[in-house]
Amino acid sequence: MASLFSFQCLVFSFLSLVLLAPAQLPGTWEVLVADAGIASMHTAVTRFNTVVLLDRTNIGPTRKLLPKGHCRTDPNDPVLKRDCYAHSLLLDLRTNQIRPLMILTDTWCSSGQFLSDGSLLQTGGGIDGFKKIRKFEPCEPNGSCNWVELDDVVLSDGRWYASNQILPDGSVIIVGGKGANTVEYYPPRRNGAVPFPFLALMEDKQMDNLYPYVHLLPNGHLFIFANNKAVMYDHQTNKVIREYPPLDGGPRNYPSAGSSVMLALQGDYSTATIVVCGGAQFGAYIQRNTDTPANGSCGRLVATSPDPIWEMEDMAFGRIMGDMVMLPTGDVLIINGAQAGTQGFELASNPCLFPLLYRPDQPLGLRFMTLNPGTVPRLYHSTANLLPDGRILLAGSNPHYFYKFNAPYPTELRIEAFSPEYLSPDRSNIRPLIEAVPQIVRYGQSFDVIISVPLPVVGIVEVNLGSAPFATHSFSQGQRLVKLTVTPSLPNGEGRYKIGCTAPPNGAVAPPGYYMVFAVNQGVPSVARWVHLVS
Repeated sequence: MASLFSFQCLVFSFLSLVLLAPAQLPGTWEVLVADAGIASMHTAVTRFNTVVLLDRTNIGPTRKLLPKGHCRTDPNDPVLKRDCYAHSLLLDLRTNQIRPLMILTDTWCSSGQFLSDGSLLQTGGGIDGFKKIRKFEPCEPNGSCNWVELDDVVLSDGRWYASNQILPDGSVIIVGGKGANTVEYYPPRRNGAVPFPFLALMEDKQMDNLYPYVHLLPNGHLFIFANNKAVMYDHQTNKVIREYPPLDGGPRNYPSAGSSVMLALQGDYSTATIVVCGGAQFGAYIQRNTDTPANGSCGRLVATSPDPIWEMEDMAFGRIMGDMVMLPTGDVLIINGAQAGTQGFELASNPCLFPLLYRPDQPLGLRFMTLNPGTVPRLYHSTANLLPDGRILLAGSNPHYFYKFNAPYPTELRIEAFSPEYLSPDRSNIRPLIEAVPQIVRYGQSFDVIISVPLPVVGIVEVNLGSAPFATHSFSQGQRLVKLTVTPSLPNGEGRYKIGCTAPPNGAVAPPGYYMVFAVNQGVPSVARWVHLVS
């Protein structure tokens, strides 16, 4: 049966390439860095248009050395007691140059989130990083910012495979982890780790309650999904206030490796819709069967509805370890992953090279569009992040316990960018340029955005806020897109237009912090400008 499935996958992939010639499919690819030196397991974009890339520390030598005289000494490291290799990098998007960063404790399968001041909070990991909290305060690309290990505060429970989400008041909730069916907060609360029985109920031999999908709803509560079920959670009282119906199709969280997004918030911000796509078949991880077909179904649920039900639809490909990226337009890109197996070292096969565009405003059955395939397999430990210029950054893929280059799917050190169709040259004449936007915006504030466009504006130009999430293990923690209420654009002379905007009303709609502000004209986004949203 396994060999038959492999043959069918090969035939389907071949027919897809023949019937859907890449030249006819939207999107283009480019290699930004031919050899970054590390395979990024965790990736985040900073407000200085730099990218933080992180891997484990206990993998032995990477391909990138730390600056001379900088080494990490760890007598408990299983490979290198004195480690002079980089396990974290900073990528400058303007030059594609990289700078090695020093990380002291193990970040293997850790979690993260940007704080309201723009610093990156990084929590947990393996071995000596189990209870660690770290911070990275971004700086200009020519600066010297680096990781700082916090010595005055530690996690109450060790966190390995946890998820983080910034809350309306700027604090961060840290949810779950292997053997940790609890939640806790940063800054720490007096009661430390709080039991969260829902995660225990969703735990089975396959551990499919890990890296739970956590979304902050506009009513201030949390949507938390683990295995095949979800709840609405009141983080202020630490109570489950609602249970949602189970999602058909088997488990979706690690190690079954689906993905999830909350669709763009808009209008009066009272409605939040969650989409969960892909995953492995139940038992695939336990059986270590690399040929088990991946799940191709997606569930869509209005989490704020009084009577929520899952609306089901199918992708063109079964997919595990796919990354779902919110685009500035409100569409979703599904990229990376494999069509068979499960998450884990050397447990997947048949890379899924075709990205998909999910268009949530289209009717059921017409929402998916197949895009131009890449050539680089991105399997276990790969990431995808939206960049301020509208491209998608692809990094990582290391399906082996250590770095391994002589293998069917070798450790991947290349960093790529995928450009959606909205960046094609034939749309450049309607691509807006943001000329002016406030650097700081307060909740509910009215403000103007000045844009210029080569051709006259037709229709409404959107102004959308995109967060900078922490991407790891097929889920972008803290990912969010908020469409602002805007007035029709008014000519402002010399091809310029003024757009009146109203900032989000509160931190439940958009938690405080730095956002990419995109102007979107006829489905084509500008290069983003960074804005600090404060109370």
